[in-house]
Amino acid sequence: MALHLYNTLTRAREPFVPADPERVTMYVCGPTVYNFAHIGNARPYVVFDVLARLLRRRYPLVYARNVTDVDDKINAAAAAEGVGIDVVTARYLAAFHEDMTALGVAPPDVEPRVTEHIDEIVGFIERLLAAGHAYEADGHVLFSVESFPAYGRLSGRAKEDMIAGARVEVAPYKRDPADFVLWKPSPPDVVGWPSPWGRGRPGWHIECSTMAETHLGETIDIHGGGQDLIFPHHENEVAQSTCAHGGRPFARYWVHNGLITVDGQKMAKSVGNVLLLRDLLERVPAEAVRLALLTAHYRQPLDWTEQLESEAVQKLDRLYGALRDAGITEPAPPEPAGEPPAAVVAALEDDLNTPRALAELFELARAANRETDPAKRRALAAELRAGAGLLGLLADAPDAWFARAGGNAEGPADDEIEALLERRAALRKNRQYADADRIRDELASHGILIEDVAGGTRWRRTR
Repeated sequence: MALHLYNTLTRAREPFVPADPERVTMYVCGPTVYNFAHIGNARPYVVFDVLARLLRRRYPLVYARNVTDVDDKINAAAAAEGVGIDVVTARYLAAFHEDMTALGVAPPDVEPRVTEHIDEIVGFIERLLAAGHAYEADGHVLFSVESFPAYGRLSGRAKEDMIAGARVEVAPYKRDPADFVLWKPSPPDVVGWPSPWGRGRPGWHIECSTMAETHLGETIDIHGGGQDLIFPHHENEVAQSTCAHGGRPFARYWVHNGLITVDGQKMAKSVGNVLLLRDLLERVPAEAVRLALLTAHYRQPLDWTEQLESEAVQKLDRLYGALRDAGITEPAPPEPAGEPPAAVVAALEDDLNTPRALAELFELARAANRETDPAKRRALAAELRAGAGLLGLLADAPDAWFARAGGNAEGPADDEIEALLERRAALRKNRQYADADRIRDELASHGILIEDVAGGTRWRRTR
């Protein structure tokens, strides 16, 4: 089966056919580094990490994910601290990298920063001016929306809605209220660079168009990001890139993930429910956070709750338990040891259907648990791990997972638990069920769950 993706531009599920199978290109809008990432920020990077893993099975991939390291929010944070923007961006980019590493998100092939591409941005704007798609006004350079008749096709919005929703100021110097800023002047106390239009800084949208062109070419295969970026950011990228490239398409497939709510509400500082990723990682194993982000289809909304967190830990307990009981004790190797199961691949190639892929993993875990032949059981467990690897899961050694997922420091040690289970098995063999149950209850009081399965008894810590 060929990979199929839902293309926001055509509003249809389409087979993925790269322009050049020897060099597939993907660009994903990266972080604006003025604060710590929250759980909503994390979702696209996990989703597109899975897509990158899937693409790399078939093609040589060049994956670019930018860093916005100049922005009005960054400027405000730096001014509040009395430091340069480089101090703020270095701090929060390092934190972002730490969070992504914890989540098992592999680094992109290219991670361009806006401040390293100012000359290219100026050149890009000059081309738009020369072609009549931009104009100067009151120290600004603006894109003329009227010059691009296809404006609005990506988002499917009426012009009035686009003006109301745009991240641009409706200013008197604009020819059309929908026109958006490519370059804006910087006062002396705000960071800026010299340009043909005076000292200033780039607008938000022009940055990604320039970095994508610089590192991937005029037309890229896949452009990704959250649904909140479709308008105005991606709509404006389409307009300025198409016009700068003589009408050639900017991106062939537009892929957007759904947004995250917390306990049924949109995250907002005013509500006080912004869930920072690093705060979450202090109480929930990182791999459980990753699995939770993959439990819903990427295009659907996901509601983040404590129940979702708990269920994700329990699901990983089941999967790691199947590995442990099959005799797998080591962490996953850096490179996949075998082919992932066809059913898992088919699920992911069906527009990244991660819920179905996870269901296939649990079916493999059940099959491994039922298998009585040790060699066959281990083979099923190896398939399980290979399939999980496509999702970025089951990378730990099973014992490391169970220790990290919540060992109870005040409860019995592992060897004490094993001794108690041996005693319980002897009691059950002698039909002393009441005494055996007391051992089960004692262990349960310490957060240790006992499971009687074919071939013996296994246990895991639940807190």
